Amino acid sequence: MLELWNEIFNSSLPFLRYAFIVGLLASVAFGIIGTFVVTRRITSIAGAIAHCVLGGIGAAMYFKVEYNLAWCHPILGAIAAAILAALVIGFVSIYARQREDTIIGAIWAIGMAIGLLFIAKTPGEVDLHSYLFGNILLISRDDIYITLILDIVIIVPAILLFNSILGVCFDSHFSELRGVRVKFIYFTLLIMTALTIVLMVNVVGIIMVIAMLTLPAAVAGQFTKRLWSMMLLSVLLSVAFTSTGLAVSYKIAMPSGPTIVVVAGLCYLGALVYKKIKSARVK
Repeated sequence: MLELWNEIFNSSLPFLRYAFIVGLLASVAFGIIGTFVVTRRITSIAGAIAHCVLGGIGAAMYFKVEYNLAWCHPILGAIAAAILAALVIGFVSIYARQREDTIIGAIWAIGMAIGLLFIAKTPGEVDLHSYLFGNILLISRDDIYITLILDIVIIVPAILLFNSILGVCFDSHFSELRGVRVKFIYFTLLIMTALTIVLMVNVVGIIMVIAMLTLPAAVAGQFTKRLWSMMLLSVLLSVAFTSTGLAVSYKIAMPSGPTIVVVAGLCYLGALVYKKIKSARVK
């Protein structure tokens, strides 16, 4: 593996280094927000937000091509759609008193349908492969700056509101009695999740967002029960999964997104087997 990394960094192709840097930066958000998502058990909400991102990407592509708006980057559409989906899910589930799973399913389907309609009306041929399945090797220098900005926007509130988010994740009713603004914290958590999902689109794609958002935290949860240590281990695992998946995909000439997810999935299965064997020995 070390020889492989030497080959990558000594390569004359800068996109390989860009891919590694973006994977490293994004892994911090993956680990932190993934831990909150797994602990709060809002994986299905994250899935709905992820698929709504396609609506924003499709709209941005349409307006960019149809009206010649050079500034209308698909990532901006993704951010807008992700935040809008997070707010809609939060408002409807809290204030409308509807079944949350029904709302999530509806938004999931509607978001993707809107994206597909915009893409169908976009002049010319639209390649969605990198957005659906991810291709970290297509990362540019501009993507590094965007990732860094999103990282800061996600991490700073996570640190400042850590105790409040911790309380909401484990017992929102008790936290409300203690004076925590539970609704505000919940919406903040959803927005941070939405922005993290946008980061993941470049790395593993819309289809496999849930895997990369939950697997590092799920593996970390097998070995620690404290939230801060679970978060730290999840960040380290995210770095390991993305960098290893990137190196392997480059070596075997395979798509980087699926390779990263397979690496994470194998590690998760390995962690489960290890814990099972360990429990059997203790008994």
